[in-house]
Amino acid sequence: MPVWIAATLFAAFMQNLRFLLQRHLKVTRLSTGGATWARFAFAVPFVAVVVGAYGLSTGQSLPRPEGLYWAYAASGAMAQMLATACVVALFARRNFYVGIILKKSEVILTALIGFVLLGEGVSAPVIAAIAVGFAGVLVLSDPPQDSGLPWTKRVFNAASGYGLASGVLFGVSAVCYRGATLALEDGDVPMRAGMALLTATIIQTLTLGTWLAVRERGEIWRVIACWRISALTGLTSMLGSLGWFIAFALQTAAYVKALGQIELLFTFFFSAFWLREQTSRSEIIGIALIIFSLALILWSSL
Repeated sequence: MPVWIAATLFAAFMQNLRFLLQRHLKVTRLSTGGATWARFAFAVPFVAVVVGAYGLSTGQSLPRPEGLYWAYAASGAMAQMLATACVVALFARRNFYVGIILKKSEVILTALIGFVLLGEGVSAPVIAAIAVGFAGVLVLSDPPQDSGLPWTKRVFNAASGYGLASGVLFGVSAVCYRGATLALEDGDVPMRAGMALLTATIIQTLTLGTWLAVRERGEIWRVIACWRISALTGLTSMLGSLGWFIAFALQTAAYVKALGQIELLFTFFFSAFWLREQTSRSEIIGIALIIFSLALILWSSL
């Protein structure tokens, strides 16, 4: 199995755990900003330790970043931070499972953004897989409880708006992170991925932390008070993000995000068997389309 596929599968699973923990923080104690900041702030020490230990064990020093690297890393960090906030905000509008589904518009958007920013195209089977997956997202985003409303209002609603916004922003962050890893000339793939992740996480922690200190007084202390769940959130965030960064360093962002839709299967099981949230017929149809799109991705990649 190619390394980028293994890294993507691992990242998708860990990301699902992280969103589950953030959902708990959001619905129990913290604001959207607080639940988002917990992910970044508590990930920084984990990332620093991992990157430092890997450098010492392999005899590598941190890569020397240049101007283009900083542009990609900062843009990706800001886009990911805003995208995460959109996903956390989704939890207040739909159940956990559908909230994650709505953000999956990022797959088709990542392909478009990657072509515009990096000039990276995708093969015909992958285009077909992305199209099938996007059809599944549309089916899954149709709220069953609003079935009496016109189709436009059922699909284009506030929750869909958050999902589309997160999709665009996650697409931008994925492509920018790949650009950042490619802009580093020193170090092997794990070191370049770790360097980019550490840079982005520090930027996100400082930026959002400043916002919370000014606009949501006391929220930082509430995050710290939830340190047990926040620390787990940071750990799963670090593990998942490291997997994504390694995959981005090895493969086009569109391929990585398309395969990353397997997260939906993980989310489905968490939603159905752990959170015991009910699923509708349209959600079952949508997940079937997602499974078919994943099969196309694997067939074209192996």
